[in-house]
Amino acid sequence: MPKATVMESSKIKEGGVGLSYPMLAKSNYASWSMKMKVNMQAHGVWDDIEPKNPKSPVEERTDKVALAVIYQGVPEDILLSLAEKNTAKEAWDAIKTMCLGADRVKTARIQTLKADFESLSMSEIEPIDEFCMKLNGLVTNIRALGEEVSESYVVKKLLRAVPTKFL
Repeated sequence: MPKATVMESSKIKEGGVGLSYPMLAKSNYASWSMKMKVNMQAHGVWDDIEPKNPKSPVEERTDKVALAVIYQGVPEDILLSLAEKNTAKEAWDAIKTMCLGADRVKTARIQTLKADFESLSMSEIEPIDEFCMKLNGLVTNIRALGEEVSESYVVKKLLRAVPTKFL
């Protein structure tokens, strides 16, 4: 079968949308995991990672598809460390542990990010869009570690941190 035909048939199977897999890096776990979750949902294999019914058995074929999707989005050094994992869930949990760390490390990272959030202030010459991106990035990283940050708390911080000319 010619290459174009193979590509077209895979797009048809996936609802006309070609799926691209994000590559995991040291600093993008939160966005990577969100994109990978959606990709696995599109393939119909996310239930192998987070089953709706934990007691239901995992089908070997769908588990291998989920594992293949994970392998598509990790660099070679992480891929080699996943070789001993037998299921997609084991691989997913291993990546999560590598990126988020143990509970003590996670708690320390949350504290550091919260301190950065509290000390963040906008300079007079800094564009407001740039400052909002920094603020949003910190909040996203804190939330990715499982910590709750309310929108009202973020808005109050924004109002405290911007120069008075913006108020």
